[in-house]
Amino acid sequence: MRILVIGSGFGGLSAAIRLQAQGHEVTILERRDQPGGRAYVYRQDGFTFDGGPTIITAPWLIDELFAVAGRRTEDYVSLVPCDPFYNIRFPDGSVFRYDGNRASIVEQIRRFNPDDVAGYERFFAGGDAIFETGFGLIDKPFLKLRDMLRVLPDLVRLRADRSVASYVARHIRDERLRQVFSFHPLLVGGNPFQTTSIYTLIHTLEQRWGVWFAMGGTGALVQAFVRLFEELGGELRLEADVAEIEVDATRRRATGVRLADGTRLRADAVVSNADVASTYLKMVAPAARRRMTDARVKRMKYSMSLFVIYFGTDRRYEHMAHHEILMGPRYRGLLDDIFGRKRLAEDFSLYLHRPTATDPSLAPPGCDAWYVLSPVPHLGGDTDWRQAASRYRDAIMRSLEERYLPDLSKHVVTEHRIDPLHFEGTLNSYLGSAFSVEPTLMQSAWMRPHNRSEDVDNLYFAGAGTHPGAGLPGVMSSGKIVAELIGEARDAASARSHDEAIATGR
Repeated sequence: MRILVIGSGFGGLSAAIRLQAQGHEVTILERRDQPGGRAYVYRQDGFTFDGGPTIITAPWLIDELFAVAGRRTEDYVSLVPCDPFYNIRFPDGSVFRYDGNRASIVEQIRRFNPDDVAGYERFFAGGDAIFETGFGLIDKPFLKLRDMLRVLPDLVRLRADRSVASYVARHIRDERLRQVFSFHPLLVGGNPFQTTSIYTLIHTLEQRWGVWFAMGGTGALVQAFVRLFEELGGELRLEADVAEIEVDATRRRATGVRLADGTRLRADAVVSNADVASTYLKMVAPAARRRMTDARVKRMKYSMSLFVIYFGTDRRYEHMAHHEILMGPRYRGLLDDIFGRKRLAEDFSLYLHRPTATDPSLAPPGCDAWYVLSPVPHLGGDTDWRQAASRYRDAIMRSLEERYLPDLSKHVVTEHRIDPLHFEGTLNSYLGSAFSVEPTLMQSAWMRPHNRSEDVDNLYFAGAGTHPGAGLPGVMSSGKIVAELIGEARDAASARSHDEAIATGR
């Protein structure tokens, strides 16, 4: 089969590699000048900045992808464990060193609040049960209602209707510790007070298999996947901007794509790794969409956006870890502003990434490469980022200098930033959302946009907005699901042709 994959994010690359390994003829169409999608890499003044995900969990999914092609991960990219996973810093000066050592975690909980040790043990035991059920669903398609009904008893038993934050609060009393064990949904675009408690499985996932980093940055993992894909015979076309997915109106079947320059490419199947909402709203004609109408797509809830400053310093700050979570003065109130009121608040919580703590080659000698990320409302609010960006940037950098990075303003030697307008314009993400469809209970599994289009035959979806969701394990699993669905469709078509040949005596 001739297959076109729109976008070269991790979901698209995962699908493309598997499909090429199945023997299909696969071409990836990437609208930007380098692969990676949200995992774009910025290089300037001797510094390398990962534009997208920087936390790698479930490393076996990477190993599995190379194994599908008969290769080994270590021959393409080096993955190293992070220790600690994160430092979580609070306004009162306390720091929680979050790592994979169970005894260390318990001892730190005891230091914060001795009464919460027993609660954490109950939380951890419950998380094991949630993980066994929840992670077992990550690479299974939910295309029909009966798929959802099969798992409904488990979801009821595990009280998936509760949020991550409420689940944690049932076991832990200290407000700082509640934040330590509930912030993880933010890493996949979810509000801890709205995201289903199934996502507490992230803690179990990290405790069992760790947090990893690709030497050379996440971009090195992108390049490893691209190299593997091309070795298998796949084709990557850069600066190929897809304007339309062409659909045979009679058979309601995807037949190929039309590029912005007018070029038409034919295909037996199309996989979109582009933003799922923008794919439907901009690339598929309304007449071909009986279920995923404009109104339905726009009614869905979308994740927050991000404001990110990439910067390099001409000195190293050795007291800072690779991953730092810098909690602000408010937790739920700030999240209500971001997700509910869609209001840009004066305060913020930050994720500070210092990859040179692990890989000094990402900056010139004696220097550090950084990015600082702030969750912000998507463009459904009334913030004018053309006016607000500079002021917001200054407030963040001033806070870093005053609290964490002494004399920062004297040592910044290069800088780049992105905001919700970048996610909307450059990344073609609906409302400038950074993670596409928000991971609420009512937008999960069967209730999430499907991996196979409900409207158009031979149109498939991989990426953050479809099942199972955002994060590296989620988007890579979506690519696996798509490859298996296309493989099953090919096998079914082949079996029908064989039966027809027998019936007609050919």
